[in-house]
Amino acid sequence: MQSVGVIISTYNNPRWLEKTLWGYLNQTYPDFELIIADDGSGKETNELIDRYQKAYFPALKHVWHEDRGFRKTRILNQAVLSATSEYLIFTDQDCIPRKDFIETHLRYAEKGYILSGGYCKLPMQISLDIEKEDVDSHRIFNLKELKKRGLKNNLKNTKLYSSPLFSSFMNFITPAKATWNGCNSSGWREDIMVVNGFNEDMHYGGEDREFGERLFNMGIQSKQIRYSAICLHLDHARPYKRPELTEQNRLIRKEVRKNKTIRTPHGIQDYTMNFHERPLLNEKSGF
Repeated sequence: MQSVGVIISTYNNPRWLEKTLWGYLNQTYPDFELIIADDGSGKETNELIDRYQKAYFPALKHVWHEDRGFRKTRILNQAVLSATSEYLIFTDQDCIPRKDFIETHLRYAEKGYILSGGYCKLPMQISLDIEKEDVDSHRIFNLKELKKRGLKNNLKNTKLYSSPLFSSFMNFITPAKATWNGCNSSGWREDIMVVNGFNEDMHYGGEDREFGERLFNMGIQSKQIRYSAICLHLDHARPYKRPELTEQNRLIRKEVRKNKTIRTPHGIQDYTMNFHERPLLNEKSGF
């Protein structure tokens, strides 16, 4: 098995982040590097991460910078620089992974490919009600249990079926494209470095897709595993969503597709000339 790291993006939602961390305490493949890419959270998130580092994840890396608005792409680049694993899984603070999450990504990992996983979206009340025992026992990933708690019928919920044959069939027939999705995707660190990481000109809205499109432009292909690698998506508001910035992102993506752009001009190389030797920019001392 190749070395594997999990990068979790977070911003000022320690309650959701803790629920997500519960999922990583129960992985069937336990030998992974864990990095939290923190886009400027405050003291409460820092205390949560310190507590989990001491109790469960001694090697956990907390990569943080000052809160200056939505700068997720920048903190993700710093997290990539801090990673030592050759294969990286990217997810968010609001995505509780099923116990076979890492194992599944590794099973499908292949040179020349990225993986596009899926999620089951939960309403707010179920999101709020989830306790550690629900995750430890794995019952929260049971569709019958979720329906008891009020989850409405939806074809997308069939992602929670546990049959490998069914999952493979649905991965094959789904009309959804296997794109890079920030909540559940994975790829090789060396490929990420070739495209210069995430575009730091991008704000919320399509920044993950743009990153994936540049990988495709360099010849990387994708595998659909949205019915195999599963996480539960906790509900939340998006106050950082701004139409004018979404439009700016759309125009950047349009140019990337038109020009077959591979390397972003504003990525990892902006703040390090040699990512193997330069120290990681980490402003955590600001707490």
